[in-house]
Amino acid sequence: MSARRKLHIGMSLAPTWLSGDAWRRPDSNIEGLFDSDFYLDIAKRSEAAHLDFVFCPDTLFLRMEALEAGPGFSSLDPTMLLASIARETTHVGLLTTISTTFLPPYVVARQIQSLNWLSKGRAGWNIVTALAGHENFGLPAMPSAEERYERAAEFTEVVKLLWESYPQEALKMDRASGRFADPSLVQPVDYAGKHLKVSGPLNLPTYGRAPVPLVQAGASPAGRSFAACVADAVFASTPDREAAIDLRLDLRRRAKGYGRHPDSIDIMPGLSLFLAESRAEASELFAQTHARADEARKFATIREMTGLDLLDWPRERAVTAADLPPPLDKPRSRTHADLLRRVIARETPTVEQLLWRPEVIGSAHWQVIGTVDDAIEAIRDWTEAGAIDGFIAVPGGSVSSLHLVLDELVPRLVEAGLFRESYSGTTFADHLRQ
Repeated sequence: MSARRKLHIGMSLAPTWLSGDAWRRPDSNIEGLFDSDFYLDIAKRSEAAHLDFVFCPDTLFLRMEALEAGPGFSSLDPTMLLASIARETTHVGLLTTISTTFLPPYVVARQIQSLNWLSKGRAGWNIVTALAGHENFGLPAMPSAEERYERAAEFTEVVKLLWESYPQEALKMDRASGRFADPSLVQPVDYAGKHLKVSGPLNLPTYGRAPVPLVQAGASPAGRSFAACVADAVFASTPDREAAIDLRLDLRRRAKGYGRHPDSIDIMPGLSLFLAESRAEASELFAQTHARADEARKFATIREMTGLDLLDWPRERAVTAADLPPPLDKPRSRTHADLLRRVIARETPTVEQLLWRPEVIGSAHWQVIGTVDDAIEAIRDWTEAGAIDGFIAVPGGSVSSLHLVLDELVPRLVEAGLFRESYSGTTFADHLRQ
C-alpha cells in the first residue's frame, strides 16, 4: 500500500453483533431491528468517526430453517433504508447492495441515482450476482456463475450508460426563457446485448461530477475478472493474511490488464471483530454467541463445499489435503469452497477445529477475537504486509463490541497514522480518493 494513502474503513449495517445468541442480550435493542433509528444511530456514530461509508448487504430470500432462532436474513430494503439515513447525515458514504441477476438495470440505475441525489453524492453500489433467491423471481434455477457474471458485466455497462445519458449539464432551469433543459444533451443508450436490451435515456439526471463508487465481492476467477474491470473497491472474504495478499496482487494485476492503474482498485476484506476489555472476555463473548450453533448445519456446509462427510469422524482426527475429494463441479459458492479446501490443505485442522473456522460458521471473514490492542496489531500487520487497502468492520457478539470499534479502535488507528483525522471532501468518491 502506498505510504501516502491511509486505510479506508466501512461499517456494516447488517447487525452482525446480534447474530447467534447475541440478540438475546439485554442491551441488544432487537425490538428496533426494523426501525430506521436503529441503523441511523450507527451511521451517525460512523460519520463522527469519519468512516468512508456504511454498508448494507442484502439477500432476496428468507432462511426459514434459521428463523426460529434468529432473523434468518430478515431485513429492510437496503436502498430505502439508506435513503432514510441520507437526510440525517452529511458526509458518510452510503453503500447499497443490488443484484444484477434479478432486477432490470433501468430500475437499478434510477434507484441508485435517486439515492445519490438525496445524499448529495454519497451513494455507492455493491454489485452482487446473488447465490440464491431465483424462486422468488420466476427462474427455474440459479444461472451458472459464468452466466451470472456475463450478465453482470452487461448490466453494469448499461447502468453506467444510463447515468451518462442524462447529464446534469442538460438542466438549464431558466425561468426567463422557460427553458428547463437542453434535450440535445440527453441521449438514448440503445443497448442491445446477449442478456439485456435497453433504450434509455434515464428519466433522472446524474448528480454532480463525482462518480458513484462501484464495489464488488466475488473472489472466484470470474468474479475477480469482473471486479478488476469495473470495481473501485472489493469486499473480500480473506480469512488469513496470505489469502488477502494473493487476492490483492491478483486483482491489481488483472486491473492493469484492463488498462487501469493498479491503485484504482482497493481491497477491503470484511473484518469480524469480537472485542472486549480482555481476551478472556472476548473468547467468552464468541462462545456465547455461537452456543446454539446448529452442528448439523456445520457438517452440511463442509459436505456441500468440499464433498467431505465428517459426521462420523472422531473430533480429534486431523483433516488433511489427502482426505479431500476432487473439487465439486457446482458448489453453492466457488469462493467459499476454495477457501475451505485451502484451510484444510494448509493447516490440517482437526474436525473440532474445522467446525469453528470462519469458513464454516460465517462468511470466511478475517477474524479478531480479543482486545482493541489485538485488533490494532492485526490491522497494522496486514497493512504493512501489503494485504489490504482498508476493511469493512463486521462487529460481533454484542453492541459493546460495535461501540469499541467506533469509540476506541478507529481513534487508535488515527493516532497510529493509519486512518484520516477528518473528511477532506463531501462525496463517497472523495473519501476513496483521500
